[in-house]
Amino acid sequence: MGRSRKRGAAQQDGVLVLDKPGGPTSAGCLATIRRALDQGKIGHAGTLDPMATGVLLVLLGHGTKLAPFLTDGPKTYVGELRLGVRTDTYDAQGQVVEEKPFDHLSPDDVQQAVLDWGTLTEQEVPPVSAAKHEGKPLYALARAGKEVPVKVKAVEIYRVQVLETALPLVRFRVTVSAGTYVRSLVHSLGMRLGCGAMLTALTRERCHPFGLDQAHGLDEVLGDPEGFPGRVIPLREALPHWPLAALTGEQAEAVRNGTWLPVAQVPLAGITGKPGERALLAAPDGTPLALAEVKNRDGSVYWSILRGLW
Repeated sequence: MGRSRKRGAAQQDGVLVLDKPGGPTSAGCLATIRRALDQGKIGHAGTLDPMATGVLLVLLGHGTKLAPFLTDGPKTYVGELRLGVRTDTYDAQGQVVEEKPFDHLSPDDVQQAVLDWGTLTEQEVPPVSAAKHEGKPLYALARAGKEVPVKVKAVEIYRVQVLETALPLVRFRVTVSAGTYVRSLVHSLGMRLGCGAMLTALTRERCHPFGLDQAHGLDEVLGDPEGFPGRVIPLREALPHWPLAALTGEQAEAVRNGTWLPVAQVPLAGITGKPGERALLAAPDGTPLALAEVKNRDGSVYWSILRGLW
């Protein structure tokens, strides 16, 4: 999978489902893995805030090419919020900017406000976040004491559950579209209720198509360098929701040269030839070659190459 490296390690190609610990940044976790396991080519499919724990998809080697196709899926979180406190970051790691009473609210009032997240179609981006304004992240503007513009983004909330209510604390589970800020959901709830609210805990249970049950702890990964390759999901299994098409040797060579293949020449169960359908194309020996999408050209449908994996 790559040239030999120090400590007998090799550059891996695939996805490591990491159970990120609370405290370090996502970038910090990747830097630690890069140094300790000598993985020169490494990336991720969506960060978690330092306070957050749970599923962080670490992309290795050719797996970094999968980033656009692993970041756009729904994500599921379990979190806890606290009423009556508002911070500049919308979570417990920020500076308290306001405290208000919440004793006028009943548990039913608060539960309904959480469930009302399901009606939201947009949200305010936290002023302390990596979202950018004129090329600069908002957190840099905030730390420099500069005015942070209010940015709004579209979101989809697929499912909301209230797990426990013990005011001022509420535990919840929410499944959201990629890029949704859960701390912004909490902040908006606090504003609607008139008492303020902050996020106090967050765990990402699922980053489609992988879940926490497939994740490995950072200490576990670092403590067993020899076992590291066995924890990496190989490229051919890194998009399990995509069908896999085995090509002939001639077709594989054509794909390497960027040639579009007629869909009819690559029979694949579940593929109807509708533009937008996607598949992983593999060489006769099963080696992944490319990510492909059905496109219409001159009245016929072809597999167009989205990204080569060689």
